Amino acid sequence: MIGGMLAAYGIPAATTAGVTRYVRYRHKNVVAWGVLEGENVRKITGDLFGKHKVTGAPVKLGDVKLLAPAEPPKIFAVGLNYRSHLGARPAPGSPEIFYKPVTCLQDPGAPIVIPKIANNVHYESELVLVIGKQTNKASVAEAADSIFGVTCGNDVSERDWQNGEKKDLQWWRAKGADTFGPCGPVLVRGLDYNKLLLQGRLNGEVVQKQVTSDLLFDPAAIVSYISQAVTLQAGDLVYTGTPGTTKKMKAGDVFEVELEGVGILKNPVVAA
Repeated sequence: MIGGMLAAYGIPAATTAGVTRYVRYRHKNVVAWGVLEGENVRKITGDLFGKHKVTGAPVKLGDVKLLAPAEPPKIFAVGLNYRSHLGARPAPGSPEIFYKPVTCLQDPGAPIVIPKIANNVHYESELVLVIGKQTNKASVAEAADSIFGVTCGNDVSERDWQNGEKKDLQWWRAKGADTFGPCGPVLVRGLDYNKLLLQGRLNGEVVQKQVTSDLLFDPAAIVSYISQAVTLQAGDLVYTGTPGTTKKMKAGDVFEVELEGVGILKNPVVAA
């Protein structure tokens, strides 16, 4: 049925000029990148961020398993980047950057696993940037040009490990435990990512809602700032921050991140 699987992932059915949707997927035990064309996926060969071409016969979207649309060398994230998330804290003077390990990535539809030793795991709906080329000491304009596209992300966070009485010195596990970095379902190129509606839903209830134009530091400013000290590489991810307040998730919950023009990242929550 036309629009069936697109609707399931919240992906717009209408084709927009200049917008391309890429997916990373598994089909018959083969993992590949492809271009989404309506309800079909067309495999691509070559370098996603450089020279590549569409090859082969189309495969139905319903016949593939979508994977996180990323194979990042590094993952960055930004804290305190919406005024609605600050509470009583002052706004930072520059982007507050931290790392998430690549092993935290999780696929669309796959579970967020609460570790046995965790007690206070929260959701964080976010716009995620995908870097398209090596970027070092870039101006804001140059940084904007280095952003290949965007996807949805959930910067899952264990608040007791992050801020509790016995908090860790670093956020290595609070933000980086296995499955604490879901992203997807597609990587979209050509959107104006500075004015997209971002929503988070816990068990179907909207619990976060903000427009990305409300970011304290916009995507280009974030990328430029990071690049002054650390060289960004093609494929790197940048989670840009979460709006509003967050709450604890428990086994049996389902959390969805919806980003306008991109789709819905949906993950069930389970106990280890």
